[in-house]
Amino acid sequence: MLRELNDLKLSPFTGWTRAHWAALADRVLLSARRYASASHARISFPGAPGGYGPDVDALEGFARTFLAAGFRVAGEGGRDPLNLMEWYAEGLAAGTDPDSPDRWVRLDEHDQAKVEAASIALVLHLTRPWLWARLTPRVQERVVDYLAPAIGAHYPPINWIWFQIVVEQFLASVGGPFERGDIEAGLALTDRFAREHGWYADGAERAYDHYVGWALHFYPLIWTEMAAGDPEADARRPVYLNRLERYLQDAVHLVGADGSPLIQGRSLTYRFAAATQFWLGARAGVATPAPGVLRRAASGIARHFADHGAPDEEGLLTLGWHGPWRPIAQSYSGPGSPYWAAKGFLGLSLPADHPVWTAVEEPLPVESHDYHLIVSSPGWLVSGTRADGVVRVTNHGTDHSHPGSALTDSPLYARLGYSTATSPVLAGEHAGHPLDQSVVILTGSGEPSHRTGFETLAIDRLPTGTLVGASQWQAHWIEPDRTSPDHGYGRAGRVRLGPWIHTISVVRGPWEIRLIQVSAAGGEQGALRVGGWPLPGAGTALAATATVSNGTAHSRIVGGEGLDASGVVSAEDASPLAARILIPWSATTGPARPHTWYDAAIFLGGRKPGEPPAVCWDSSAAVVTWPDGNVDRLEAHLTMRTSGRPGGVL
Repeated sequence: MLRELNDLKLSPFTGWTRAHWAALADRVLLSARRYASASHARISFPGAPGGYGPDVDALEGFARTFLAAGFRVAGEGGRDPLNLMEWYAEGLAAGTDPDSPDRWVRLDEHDQAKVEAASIALVLHLTRPWLWARLTPRVQERVVDYLAPAIGAHYPPINWIWFQIVVEQFLASVGGPFERGDIEAGLALTDRFAREHGWYADGAERAYDHYVGWALHFYPLIWTEMAAGDPEADARRPVYLNRLERYLQDAVHLVGADGSPLIQGRSLTYRFAAATQFWLGARAGVATPAPGVLRRAASGIARHFADHGAPDEEGLLTLGWHGPWRPIAQSYSGPGSPYWAAKGFLGLSLPADHPVWTAVEEPLPVESHDYHLIVSSPGWLVSGTRADGVVRVTNHGTDHSHPGSALTDSPLYARLGYSTATSPVLAGEHAGHPLDQSVVILTGSGEPSHRTGFETLAIDRLPTGTLVGASQWQAHWIEPDRTSPDHGYGRAGRVRLGPWIHTISVVRGPWEIRLIQVSAAGGEQGALRVGGWPLPGAGTALAATATVSNGTAHSRIVGGEGLDASGVVSAEDASPLAARILIPWSATTGPARPHTWYDAAIFLGGRKPGEPPAVCWDSSAAVVTWPDGNVDRLEAHLTMRTSGRPGGVL
């Protein structure tokens, strides 16, 4: 798209300028019109209905593309050559008319309308002079009536609470009904989401994913704009801004050199909505990262998807990642859902002379140096390598649950590793039966255990810069209750408990040393299996050495003493990245020996693995010698079980 207009002087990494973003937004908006009802109130994209039905799908189609239209016109100071405001004004008039055949699902009829109402209210705020002020008094009244059921309504105690705050703040701004107590209670609740170093959890659980940026940071700062002049909003803004600035210092380290966001967490089908947080930083005026880094990250993400066919040839955003791939979505997702990608157009709300558009692009961290980063709130060890541009996350803190729960593992949250170059297995046999990036006990019939509900023991950095993370859990097997909807989290069900597993990750560059000990107490004592990175695409596999390659990347697992079996599993249509993936693994040939430390070296990188790190043991420590010559000694205090569960120390 617009390749002939690439500006490698202003944007030496992506070539993209504001013109590219505008062209992408216009293409998405004009393509959407083909699927609109005559009144413009309902936009029904092609595809099977989502779990909430076609009426909700059509409302999503309107509200989410409305975001793109609003950002587009706001950033142009009202200039509107596509006549977007008039087009959407017609839809507003019909959608809020209770007698119209195209009327919208109301907030008191379906909870999903509460989500979409926030987008409508936000755009009406951003485009107030060019849309709201030009609506007839009767249509304004109907819009207020449509939004008013937010008052006093129940909203789940997660990011959704911001939808109520935004809607009621807009109602207050236009003289409509609102309840100050709702806003105050919502703000107090969201304070409890805040975690250290600028991170937010999505509610009370260990729920960390892209919602941190595109929702939990986005709405607080947008709300302070909407409520500017209110003492509460003005007092909160510097707090929210400081959190965002600190968070973005981590977030820029989670984007791959190819522009891929981390493939982790639900709602991945929103694609370049992951760019929202970087534009938000520019809009809010963070001191760091610099504008050129923020635009590099945002444009890299958008170009990544544009270069991989999203939007497609017809300008549509389908349920998928690159191309259409329905399993990446949740059960509630419909053909209008992917258009929350429009949040990624937030940068267009900034005028062309804003520093984020005029600054020269600067490199992402992974393009300038190798790094080892601790992100303590989600319990992540982050390794970025300049040679291949890959960012890897080793996960000892996120499972979208609580310590001690016993649920199935969601592949979106509970795997031990995520990266910008691989996707967890999301479909087929191994989505619900952990293989990739896992440590499991196998039953006699080969059923793997789950780890959701684990306890985080350590997230640390050694003097050499090597990262260490540890967690433990009671292995469990579940007959899940499949009558509940799939929202991307683990499922409850009938539980069988097994032994405790203590796992330590030692991370340096493209390698992880994984140390594992199994307790003698409790349940079935089956074989121990360790799964590696799931490599996408056709390639070569050497089962004897658990090594796979797709020509541009390599995945390998090398089992230490006792992990005598190895192999590679091929899975078809299990990942959004390729029709086929290859997963290396290593395992014991019999039941795992209790109180014995096993070790495996796990690799993901663009270069061939070469010799793996070496692990040797003495009476009190594990000593790891890395390919770069560094040596790390893991003393007992880094490896002991801290909760009183069965087990010991190295």
